[in-house]
Amino acid sequence: MEIKVCGPGCASCEQAQKIVEAVVNSKGVDATIVKVTDFQEMAQLGIFSTPAVVVDGEVKCVGRAPNQAEVEEWIS
Repeated sequence: MEIKVCGPGCASCEQAQKIVEAVVNSKGVDATIVKVTDFQEMAQLGIFSTPAVVVDGEVKCVGRAPNQAEVEEWIS
């Protein structure tokens, strides 16, 4: 599983990454977490607002940090 956390590094983006990492670690999921800061790459994914989370190529959340329950649902 590949999870991309997209954003330039603002507080909300950092929060999104921390939540994703915490859920992946607590669930023991075999996932690679990639931080995407390149705006061209984000645009290619159809993301024009950050933070955003992409799981296996599917955009799951845009413009806000997800909550723990959402991330758990996405990776189950």
